[in-house]
Amino acid sequence: MAEEIINKVAQSPLVSLDLETFFPRDGVRIFDLKPYLFMELILKEKDFRASLQQTDWSVYQGKYVGITCSADAIIPVWAYMLVASYLQPVAADVIMGNEQQVTEQVLIRAIRQMDTAEFADKRVVVKGCGELPIGPSAYMEITGRLLPVVKSIMYGEPCSTVPVFKKK
Repeated sequence: MAEEIINKVAQSPLVSLDLETFFPRDGVRIFDLKPYLFMELILKEKDFRASLQQTDWSVYQGKYVGITCSADAIIPVWAYMLVASYLQPVAADVIMGNEQQVTEQVLIRAIRQMDTAEFADKRVVVKGCGELPIGPSAYMEITGRLLPVVKSIMYGEPCSTVPVFKKK
């Protein structure tokens, strides 16, 4: 007679939290100032303004957009402000930085807005080793958000966790 296989992980009181669910669903878009510069080095105000007026801003509709300059050029602050003024009405949000920095900011903002009530007095496993690149700052942020409400925080998978915090 074969013994019944019992899934002890499924029966455990652990709540799994996957930070990948906070990732921007459609990724982020980057607005690079480099192609708008004269010889990709110098910002000429009149040409810059004219180029921005001719830009199709609809491609950024509802997207998280990072503003950056991949050229080693000195960009006046007002240029970033001007680009932001065009993006603000169409983009979901406008953030200074490259793709990694923007994604990190979007993750942190989403974590800060999450309702932690569902995790009250629970043992939470924050999933690690996913398919998307989640940096340490997001893990630090979720720890700070969960700490006041949970019984314990672990990192990893329900079958193999690393203890992080346990309420005394």
